[in-house]
This record gives sequence, structure tokens and C-alpha cells, in this order.
Amino acid sequence: MRLVHTRTVLVTGASGGIGRGIALRFAAAGAPVVVHYRTDAAGADETVASIEREGGSAHAVHGDLATEEGCHAVVREAAAWRGGLGALVNNAGAQPVQQLPGMTEREWRAVVDTNLTSVFACTQAAASLLAEDEGGSVTHIASIEAANPAPGHAHYSASKAAIVTHARAAALEYGPLGVRVNAVSPGLVDREGLEEQWPEGVHRWREASPTGRLGLAEDVGNACVFLASSLAAGINGHNLVVDGGVSARPTW
Repeated sequence: MRLVHTRTVLVTGASGGIGRGIALRFAAAGAPVVVHYRTDAAGADETVASIEREGGSAHAVHGDLATEEGCHAVVREAAAWRGGLGALVNNAGAQPVQQLPGMTEREWRAVVDTNLTSVFACTQAAASLLAEDEGGSVTHIASIEAANPAPGHAHYSASKAAIVTHARAAALEYGPLGVRVNAVSPGLVDREGLEEQWPEGVHRWREASPTGRLGLAEDVGNACVFLASSLAAGINGHNLVVDGGVSARPTW
């Protein structure tokens, strides 16, 4: 069953990782997908090729989302590809590790502008187009760190907490225009080489997870497809946690 309308879906930061997983799931659900990237053109091309090999339709778009104009330009190009836009997934983001006591304002702003300001500007640009057409859906990729920050991630966690609240605020203001805005908060998502690079973290996660496994990019993608579909027509301003149940575990 195809859950998504055939209007274009823009996924930011889709050259690999979670973004690629989201793009692939939308394509599998029948949507044409615009694959945004900032630096990894080869990765974006591979995402497009993967979609096309399965009979889907995709198009890569380059853009720097650290500026308002860059965000607006990416949204305009995505909409121009096939003459409209049905959904936006704000996935692009940065997650550097920096201890808070030694963090500079520049380091703080680099993460906040990339993670939060881009969500504001892309949503604003997309919502105006969605409202002019048939309405649509915007989904922000947040994180369980919005509520449970990790050491060295103060700027990242603060930006993700703000993204969750932005989704709720945007749901209030864009809802009357026919635009729903929600967030998805993944936990630890598997990627190539993760277990070799961070074996102790992967072990702790598996021990904490009721399912005993790491998350997958396609898990996040499935949540995004659901929120963009007609099955979620009554869901607005919600944060859908996709962590395999880790957040349900008591902390005492």
C-alpha cells in the first residue's frame, strides 16, 4: 500500500546516513524525492541512483542551509523540479563533540545555525508553498538528546530541544493553513563502522534497549513516511520517539 501522495518530498541532508534512509523509504512509498546535500555530491548521487534502481524518481539539489537564502533557494528548487511540494523533512544537522566549559560562541553558533535556524527557514519557505497548494506535512528530525543530553553535546542537545518546541509552535501557526508540523526523535542509529568506532557505546545501548538492537535509518524513515501520510492526518505538533524503547527505561 502506498501511504504517500505523489507530490514531491524534500529531504535535507540526504546524501547518506539517516537522511538517505528517509529518502529511500519515501521513494518506496511512491513519492518523488528531492535529495538535498551540502558537500557530499557523490553520496547524494548514490541516494538518487538507489531510488532509481528500484523504479523511483529522485533529484539531487545542492545548498548551504546555514543561511536563510540558502534554505529558501533549496526549497524553491525542490518545488520547481516537478511543479510542487507535498512534504519536507528537515534532517540536515551537525553533531560535533565539544565540552561545554571550553566551547566558544563560534562553535555554539555553528551547530545552532545548522541544526535550528535551517529548520526555521526551510519550514517557513516550504509552508508558504504547501499552503498555496493542497497543504502538506513538515517533519523535523530531532533526537532523544533533546530530553537526555550527553556530555560534549550541549550545543547539539539544546538545538534538538528547540527543534521539538519549534514543531509544536509551527503546528499552531501553520495548522490553519493546512500544514502539519511534527518531529521525530531517533535514538542511536546504526551506521557503517559504528560498532568498531564506539564499541562501548553500542554495547551500552544494546543493554539498555528492550529490543536489544540499534535503530536503523529505515526505522526513522518509516516514522517520517507515516507522519506525512493520510494516516497521520490528525497528528500535529507531536514528537514521535523512535528509540526502540530506551527512553522507557528507568534512570534510577
